[in-house]
Order: sequence, then C-alpha cells, then structure tokens
Amino acid sequence: MDIVVKGRKTEVPERFRKHVAEKLKLEKIQKLDAKVISLDVEVSKEPNPRQADRCDRVEITLRSRGPVIRAEAAANDPYAALDLAAEKLDARLRKQHDKRFSRRGRRISAAEVPDHVPGAATLNGNGRTLQEAEAGEVPTKKVGSLEVQGEGPLVVREKTHVASPMTLDQALYEMELVGHDFYLFVDSETKEPSVVYRRHAYDYGVIHLTTDTMVTQAPSAEAGGTLGG
Repeated sequence: MDIVVKGRKTEVPERFRKHVAEKLKLEKIQKLDAKVISLDVEVSKEPNPRQADRCDRVEITLRSRGPVIRAEAAANDPYAALDLAAEKLDARLRKQHDKRFSRRGRRISAAEVPDHVPGAATLNGNGRTLQEAEAGEVPTKKVGSLEVQGEGPLVVREKTHVASPMTLDQALYEMELVGHDFYLFVDSETKEPSVVYRRHAYDYGVIHLTTDTMVTQAPSAEAGGTLGG
C-alpha cells in the first residue's frame, strides 16, 4: 500500500511528499489496523488573507475494511497542519483499535435484519418491498441511466450497509470516528433503527423509530420528522 498525496488548487512540493512518508509510517498504522486499503493525504490552501494563521489545510483519509477514518487540521504552513492531522489520526486509530478488542456482540447479515429489527421491509428479487409487489406493478420511466418508479422522487444515490446492533455510546463513538454530523444504527437494547446527530456545541440528539402496530393504512404526507429542536 502506498500513500497518495495530492493538492487541491495548490502544488505539492517533493520535499513535502517525503515528509508525509516519514511522518505517516505505514508499519505503525498497519499494527493498529491490519486491514488498511488506502491512505490519502490532500493539501489545500485558503486564499483569504484574514485566515493566514490557518491558510494551509491537510486532510488524511484512511480506508480499510472497517469504517473510514478522517483527520484534518489547519495551520500557518502545511508541515504544521500535517503534524496536527497525524496526531488526530493516531489518536482515532488507537481508539478504534482498543474499541475493537473490547467490544462484544455479533454482527448480523442483511438477511437477518428483519429478524432483529421490528417492521423492517422485506424485499423481493427486484429490490422492491413485497407489499409493493402485491399491490401491482408500478410504472417506471427512464431518466438518463436511472429508472424512476411512478412520479419519483428521483433517487440519485443509494447505499446499503450491514448493521451491527450497538449501544448509544458506541453510535456516538462511530459518528465521531467518521467525522459526520449524524449516524444511523440499530439500537442493541430495542433492536430498532435509530439516528444520533450533532446539535449545538457539544450536545447530541437521538431519534428512535418504532412500528405502530395499530396503523393499517399507508402514512400520509404529513408523517415523519425532522432533525430539528
């Protein structure tokens, strides 16, 4: 595995590339995560003179068979920014390494999700829910290279992940690890899908989804919730 160094709207000198290789030692990283696939370093420059003390930004992205780990930092020169980002990466790698060996629980496959998550939709071979298939064919139309069912909405990106039930504390840790503002997970206590999200300052919020067995008709357009409040 090699370290890929690239610049965004800025040139990356050869001296800095060598410094990256010396700073991010692959042997040390692979001891903490033996399943590393790639390690990318992106350097960018802030042209605003008012941000001269943070004009150079370095973002490190580590991809492995586990969650993606990102660490970024800004300083008045790229070398200082790299040092700060490398410290963050090392701390997150060690935290993930310790968590991996202390965590308990069994991963479930996608086929087992309906058995663990109440109300989970069951899909047929065409990727549609069985309820939709029983209700009859839904007309489709081509929009570019995509097929849109009915009137839409147009789905431009879709991802499917294998969900391992976890506690709220584990979900917060995973959200901080990937650097996102929200994290979707299956609650290990209730076996229900939930979302933890970042609010103001260091506050967090959590939304739990549950199935209302009394509802027999399709939800109206007013159903649902937002990540507000």
